[in-house]
Amino acid sequence: MNTFVRRYRYWKNSRKFTKVGKKCRFYGADIEVEGNVEVGDYVHMREHIILRTRYDGKIVLKDRSMVSWYCIIESGGYVEIGENTALAEHVIIRDGTHLIYGTKEHWRFTPHIIKPVIIGPNAWIGSRSYINYGVTIGEGAVIGVGSIVTKNVGPYEVWAGAPARYVAHRTDDVPPQKLAEAQELLAKHGVRPDRRMEDL
Repeated sequence: MNTFVRRYRYWKNSRKFTKVGKKCRFYGADIEVEGNVEVGDYVHMREHIILRTRYDGKIVLKDRSMVSWYCIIESGGYVEIGENTALAEHVIIRDGTHLIYGTKEHWRFTPHIIKPVIIGPNAWIGSRSYINYGVTIGEGAVIGVGSIVTKNVGPYEVWAGAPARYVAHRTDDVPPQKLAEAQELLAKHGVRPDRRMEDL
């Protein structure tokens, strides 16, 4: 993408947000934003993304978070995406649903249940995952591809499945073979520096 196109898309898309930080990159021409959405510094967004609030809802994407193609985030209360957290393709996050239990009324006409969704820093949400209302995902957690997350996820835990279940911890009780493989890769390649951190 050339500099002119990048600057134009930044200008065009930054006007849609309640607040937008410095040096964000909006790679897509089609980013739909409705309502109260705040974006921190160095946030990256791809194409065909929907960020929508209603009632008194608010969506906050913190510094250096990333949102990939075809993601949907809807809020009637509060949704927060933590620093350095990445949402892979087709992730859906909603902080509300219709009341269906305890009544035979059509779901369209029942009250909404709204509970905040908080995703901590340095988390990774796999492609085609669904994050349900009221869920908190801890720092450094990883959600596997195609998961439906209905329960809180602890820091540095790996969850997967539909519904999502605990699979492992990223650093505790790692099997010897996996640990040796990780140490070999880290020794060979190290950890890449985040160039965006140089400007902070």
